[in-house]
Amino acid sequence: MDKPLRKGRRLLVATSFATACVAAGIAMLPAAPAIAQELAEVKVGTNGVVSDAPFFIANRKGYFKEQGIRITLVPFDAGPKMIAPLGTGQLDAAAGAMSAGLYNAAARGINIKVVADKGSVEPGYDYMPILVRKALVDSGKVKSFADLKGLKVAEAAKGGSPGSKLNEALKSAGLGYKDVQHEYMGYPQHVTALSNGAVDASVTTEPSATRAVEGGIAVKISTDKAYGDQQVAVLLYGGDFIKKRPELAGKFMIAYLKGARFYNDALKDGKFAGPNAAELISMLTVDTNVKDPELYKKMVPSAVDPNGKLNDASLKKDFAFYKDQGYLEGSVTVDQVVDRSFAEAAVKALGPYKAK
Repeated sequence: MDKPLRKGRRLLVATSFATACVAAGIAMLPAAPAIAQELAEVKVGTNGVVSDAPFFIANRKGYFKEQGIRITLVPFDAGPKMIAPLGTGQLDAAAGAMSAGLYNAAARGINIKVVADKGSVEPGYDYMPILVRKALVDSGKVKSFADLKGLKVAEAAKGGSPGSKLNEALKSAGLGYKDVQHEYMGYPQHVTALSNGAVDASVTTEPSATRAVEGGIAVKISTDKAYGDQQVAVLLYGGDFIKKRPELAGKFMIAYLKGARFYNDALKDGKFAGPNAAELISMLTVDTNVKDPELYKKMVPSAVDPNGKLNDASLKKDFAFYKDQGYLEGSVTVDQVVDRSFAEAAVKALGPYKAK
């Protein structure tokens, strides 16, 4: 009889304690710690370049976490290598660049979409300038784009946006794309090739362009009149990400655009000189392959639309260039590759961008 009695007393005491706590307005502690809501993983392909900044910002500032997302950054040494993993669902999103290869992948049935701006050339923000060896400029041999005829010009690869930019520059001087010799090599190699005379000119992105100019190797030739606005880098979504996790893809875009807006607040007068510049540079020296903070102060940043808007006129112009040069396969169109709905929905959710 004694054991049941003691058990009853313990129950009475416990019940009385709970009743007292509730009466006093004291919340009882749970028996076990609450399980935090699990973040959904999104795998993002990146080259670690400066124009990937919106990814890094959104990650560092907690914008992805706000949307219930944990991103896994997957490094690649070249953008085209991300296309197949995007198509098979191994990557959800990726940093990309407009090119004939992107359209050809879509023509082969690889399900990828261009969904937002990631890096553009705008007046004052020409982060992909045309460079000419300084010795050729100093000697007077090259004074304008017309003087490039017959010279060797470096591009990163055949069928990319640098080729279209060069084409527009040559057209402005009454020349054609085939009036120069084309050499294909990675951007960092452009500096060496210009230095040793292996090429005479190049279409080079930052920070390689600034390194070449600062080193007295090359001179920039402005293309503002020939091609002042160009869509170069883009955010890509894999087809599975869009089809199987559309709500998450929408939330990802919201976080991404918040990162793009923070990036814009770090820009001023064609430099990283805006209100957020110091904080942004501190992030980028960790997350990108450009580790020198002083270099950021000298280089020209890429423009990134704070609403993710793509430059449709540029997309069509470059597409026509790829087609004219015979780089395209199949019958894919620009509109078949582009999906603007995610950026448009994110802007509605965030409201219009207001610069600091």
